[in-house]
Amino acid sequence: MTYLHILVLVNVVLPRRQHILFESIKTASDYFCSLSKMMVGVSPRDFCPFSPWMEAHSSSRSSLSRKRRRDGSKGESEEVERPGKVPKSTVGLKDPASFADELESAEDTPYLRVSMEEAKRGTPFQRPVRVYADGIFDVFHSGHARALMQAKGLFPNTYLIVGVCSDDLTHKFKGFTVMNEDERYDAVSHCRYVDEVVRNAPWTLTPEFLAKHRIDFVAHDDIPYTSAGQDDVYKHIKEAGMFAPTQRTEGISTSDIITRIVRDYDVYVRRNLQRGYTAKELNVSFINEKKYHLQERVDKVKRKVRDVEEKSKEFVQKVENKSIDLIQRWEEKSREFIGNFLQMFGPEGALKHMLKEGRGRMLQAISPRQSPSSSPTRERSPSPVFRMPFLNKALASPHHSAARGYTVSEDDDESYEG
Repeated sequence: MTYLHILVLVNVVLPRRQHILFESIKTASDYFCSLSKMMVGVSPRDFCPFSPWMEAHSSSRSSLSRKRRRDGSKGESEEVERPGKVPKSTVGLKDPASFADELESAEDTPYLRVSMEEAKRGTPFQRPVRVYADGIFDVFHSGHARALMQAKGLFPNTYLIVGVCSDDLTHKFKGFTVMNEDERYDAVSHCRYVDEVVRNAPWTLTPEFLAKHRIDFVAHDDIPYTSAGQDDVYKHIKEAGMFAPTQRTEGISTSDIITRIVRDYDVYVRRNLQRGYTAKELNVSFINEKKYHLQERVDKVKRKVRDVEEKSKEFVQKVENKSIDLIQRWEEKSREFIGNFLQMFGPEGALKHMLKEGRGRMLQAISPRQSPSSSPTRERSPSPVFRMPFLNKALASPHHSAARGYTVSEDDDESYEG
């Protein structure tokens, strides 16, 4: 086989998954390096075209595991491993997995199984370990996907074949399904871990079926599967050393999902009626349809009442908060008002001091000032006395005038005249 033929084989046969791509190229690199050792004067790096890519990829993967220092309880620094971040990758699948009946038959090639030790050690990239997993896969969920992920990761180089049973077999041995067989085939083919899908898979695996599809191992959970009159349908597979156990995902299964729907049947019927499905499509009678519509109206009223109650509670809470705030402000203002009142009108308030000062000023203004003893006294000249004209006759007698004493000065006369 020439180097060009090997490159063509690498481009055609490489698996579709990124991590399997790395393992396959690693195996090819080891193969080229082993050939270079048999050649004189040729270094493995020059002969193997994948060496630079492998070194760069290995260095990038080793750089993902980093260490960080952490202070211990005694103040000593410790180095703790922390997982590195995975770089962004745009590599993804564009097409679903192929169906087995649409692929070219490989019955002409010899069928030689791979042992468990060889599979775990790693097989050549052109010879992946063919792992088979079967099931019903009704209402495909995360439990199914996790089981297939475990089957895909059993060995470094795995080609996962998934068998899906038909409606006839499933209804006969297990019960009615939610999805028909075509829907289940399509759902499994779009799982990222699946490389090939076998439609109308058998309920019990026969040697002829295992040889036809070149199956090395069968993956399933280790719990005995009682069906079709057998205590464990995988008993002969386990005895042949072809069984690879996987773990079930607790809390999720098709039966659990159906149980949820049946338990809340009325809720989901009303949900689909609201979404436009007819009572005939839902297999609901006329009376039940009216009942569900009435329940929906009652629930709407309840929701409105609940909203009003919540809004009223919020309003009351806001009023209480505002009243408490107003009371606190009123108390602060009342204390301030009382303090100002006492400061103004209290026993030692500002008003008392103002009255004292005003009284002192009034007394000072009213009381005459005493002249100093050294200053000469000045006598004021008496004002001329005259009698008022209209009182001349009434006050003609000197006795009356003396008794009454009506004398008017010139100053008073001027004031009257003015």
